[in-house]
Amino acid sequence: MSVRDYMIPEYIYQKKNIVRLILLTALFALVFINIYKPFSSSSWYQVSEFKFFLFSSLIILTGVLVVVISRIVMYFWGKRHGVTMAGYALWILLEIFFMSLFYTIYTLVLNPEREYLAVFKESAINTSLVLLLPYSVLHLYFSYQEKTRQLRLLEEGRAEAAMKQNVFSFYDEKNELRLSVKRSNLLYLESADNYVCIWYLNKGQLTKFMLRNSLKAIEESLADTNVLRCHRSYMVNFDQVKVLRREKDGIYLEMDVEKVPDIPISKTYSGKVTNWFMTYSS
Repeated sequence: MSVRDYMIPEYIYQKKNIVRLILLTALFALVFINIYKPFSSSSWYQVSEFKFFLFSSLIILTGVLVVVISRIVMYFWGKRHGVTMAGYALWILLEIFFMSLFYTIYTLVLNPEREYLAVFKESAINTSLVLLLPYSVLHLYFSYQEKTRQLRLLEEGRAEAAMKQNVFSFYDEKNELRLSVKRSNLLYLESADNYVCIWYLNKGQLTKFMLRNSLKAIEESLADTNVLRCHRSYMVNFDQVKVLRREKDGIYLEMDVEKVPDIPISKTYSGKVTNWFMTYSS
């Protein structure tokens, strides 16, 4: 894929950034032309300084309507189709062209004796300067803002991931947080009718917490963890499993914690659990 086929970042045609671009471009054009008067712009109209300010303000604010219309179209087009790098470059060139054309017509109405091509060339130079300078600065600012936002989200994501790895949170059937347990303290979960018994260590003591929820719902919430379903009635934190033992009546999991019974593995889960345990323990 060539550079021209790449899509511009979405933040360029976000509504708030379009408003910023229009307002700051208009302000820059007004201040720049009235204070610095580039390319002898004071000679465009043979009037006093005050009238020049009024005329330049009127023509700039009217000319900015080209940018307003252009960016509104870009907003809706970008949301549906996106905008390529080549398309965006052409878009800006068309903004410069139509603004230059507007300024040329405006100038010739006030000064009909001036030559059209010369006026258009002068308008194009000034329009390019007035648009490209603030565009460049604003796009750098937008890019900086986006990178800052992405970095913040990345840091928040890492913090959340680290929190999820170190703490297991349990919610009831109304999705209200009821219990948070350190990963190293959680032992196993046991189904009990409409409740789930959560067994964990609290200051070294075996502790039970009754949570109104289903084991299936908790299994889904712990899908990417080491807490696995091993039986219709049990889920086990495999960080705590020390031994997998096969008996005549089935397979059992042992934990090196006093008063914790051996946890059975049903045939439904035996293949998955034993394979996972062998991989994990190695």
